Amino acid sequence: MKKQKAYKFRLYPNLKQRILFEKTFGCSRFIWNQMLADRIAHYEETGASLKNTPAQYKKEFPWLKEVDSLALANVQLNLNKAYKSFFQSGFGFPRFKSKKAAQSYKTNNQNGTVALLDRKVKLPKIGWVKIKVHRQVRGLIKSATISKIATGKYFISILCEEEILSLPKTNSNLGIDLGLENFAILSSGEKVGNPRFLTSFSKKLAREQKILSRKALLAKKKGQKLSDCRNYQKQKLKVSRIHETISNQRRDFLNKLSAELIKNHDVICIEDLASKNLMKNHHLARAIGDVSWYEFVRQLNYKADWYGKKIVQISRWFPSSQLCSHCGISSGKKPLSIREWTCEHCDTHHDRDINASVNILKEGLRLA
Repeated sequence: MKKQKAYKFRLYPNLKQRILFEKTFGCSRFIWNQMLADRIAHYEETGASLKNTPAQYKKEFPWLKEVDSLALANVQLNLNKAYKSFFQSGFGFPRFKSKKAAQSYKTNNQNGTVALLDRKVKLPKIGWVKIKVHRQVRGLIKSATISKIATGKYFISILCEEEILSLPKTNSNLGIDLGLENFAILSSGEKVGNPRFLTSFSKKLAREQKILSRKALLAKKKGQKLSDCRNYQKQKLKVSRIHETISNQRRDFLNKLSAELIKNHDVICIEDLASKNLMKNHHLARAIGDVSWYEFVRQLNYKADWYGKKIVQISRWFPSSQLCSHCGISSGKKPLSIREWTCEHCDTHHDRDINASVNILKEGLRLA
């Protein structure tokens, strides 16, 4: 069965290509903000929705013609999708984009306008750009998303449609209880430790951020703009590189763990956690953000879809820690300090987290 799969590589554009990338980022951001502002203003005046397109702005702003038209067309599609999500799915209202946020744009492959050859990739309006290809791209190229991160590196994500073969069945099912002390507790009795990537870099990050703050204060006293202060920009790059390292290590850990679990199990049962709500607890917000439960579940879901496996998410209100996995009797709520307990009904001794993962597995199989 054909599936969509993205391949991400680093780009090495020359000066002229970097300028074109920056122009496209800027034009995409401008079109989003302009279209959104006009829609809001039109609705406030008439009470009706405005159907505007990027093409109608090119007469007033002719410099929009210098960049890839498909990038601007995709901005319109994304804005329409954002409006639809707001009205139908309860997501927040679309926001204006800032220069300080992550910069990216998407283009489509039309009759070979996006192509990969040896160590170069062809892009509309840009031409052939050097690329570091560390794995083979398979299937038909559908689109490409170009992005720039805070450290100044350029990346491309190539979306392909390809035939992905299902993995062989293992006749093994698994329940997962996500935590903070241990990242994941499996119903098999195994505990996957929490690497705490942010914590391991916390001292170094705090030191560099403190220096950054001092340089910002010094520039302010001298009346300099931060964009013109070279010492501030150099220090800002140091801080960005630390964040990039943390992000890369976390992503690598989550990818390897999710791939291993999908490969070795047919059905994986897991709780449907609301990380956004849990992060309202200021004592745990930093630890919950570092552990990245949402990203882990997202990776499990798309890999299960690729390889013919199944993910079952049970309700976050299911009392997995209160039930005895042996007899099913509820023993009531327990404080987090209690890590082991004995069932009063059947005298079975439990590890709190392993017992919860077994209950999650049973409930997930019942729902499945």
